[in-house]
Amino acid sequence: MAQEGVPIIRGYGVEDVRELARSAWRRTGGKAAFIDLHGMEGLTGMYVGEIPPGAALHPERHLHEEVTCILEGSGATEVWLPNREAEKQTFEWQKGSLFAPPLNCWHRMHNGGREPVVYLAVTSAPLVFDLFRDEKFIFDSDHFFPSRYLPRPDYFKSEERFLSEMEGDTGMVWVTNLISDVRGATIDPVKKKGAGVKITCFEMSGNALVGHLAEWPVGRYHKAHHHGGGAVLLIWRSRGYTLMWPQEAGVQPFAQGREDRVVRVDWKEGAVFSPPTGWFHQHFNTGSEAALQLAIRWGSQRYDVGFSKAMRGTGVYTSYREGGTLIEYEDEDPRIRTDFELELRQDDLKSSMPAVAYR
Repeated sequence: MAQEGVPIIRGYGVEDVRELARSAWRRTGGKAAFIDLHGMEGLTGMYVGEIPPGAALHPERHLHEEVTCILEGSGATEVWLPNREAEKQTFEWQKGSLFAPPLNCWHRMHNGGREPVVYLAVTSAPLVFDLFRDEKFIFDSDHFFPSRYLPRPDYFKSEERFLSEMEGDTGMVWVTNLISDVRGATIDPVKKKGAGVKITCFEMSGNALVGHLAEWPVGRYHKAHHHGGGAVLLIWRSRGYTLMWPQEAGVQPFAQGREDRVVRVDWKEGAVFSPPTGWFHQHFNTGSEAALQLAIRWGSQRYDVGFSKAMRGTGVYTSYREGGTLIEYEDEDPRIRTDFELELRQDDLKSSMPAVAYR
């Protein structure tokens, strides 16, 4: 990363990635900044990129997976197989679009507007570099993967959904290679994650690096839970905050005198953060509209990897009392709700959380 010559931003989170200073990136022909958050832990990589008005990035290919989300602007991406440029495919995108260039296929992004395009990319590059330690091999291999991409006319149009049992709850998995706008996507209720919480998982381009969309109402918050590292969370709507703390601080860190172990990340549209491995984290909506969050993470239900299974353990949908990693509302630190209600009152908002009897 240091050799690429662009800024590297570190911390637990960034309040708005669109506002980060970016510099020229010779590899892509645009501008960029790397974002290396504590919770990513070398399991995922991330950068925010910029394409000037009317310009295009250099063509590139690579042996790591990548999921790209458009934060500002509109344009198109070309995709083609090595040595088969005549079969090039093009798809258009806009603010809110999400896609994954197929593994080791040539691809090139074009800005079709009069304003800069700003995009966020989450990758598996750190793992791939750690394994192969050969930049030329990673960026200049002619091998293609027919199981990952063939130039079908409907490759960036076809999609399907299947119902999956997600560790005791049901939810939909959206298999697609392009989501035109995450802000208008259909998201399904998953009651075990919290009052009014909706979640829809998605998988793209045959990747093991996948994700989900989560939405929850005004005046509500998620149940705290923990899982393995590497997940990147991007806020698309509303404002609020997330609390994160290590398991050693306990299920009730405030009541147990470990307030100093709790990290707070404030967020709004454009914020990104990443909970470290085994850290409880809990998301609070203090804005005036339903919160929308995009998560990019390991955990494919079709092509899962061993370390991801091991890090999930019993699962984020199961109470810690039953061996899982989820804290039910009745088990959480009472100060969690008290502080949330105080935050809401500052903006003349009210909690709509269901009543709870603490254990």
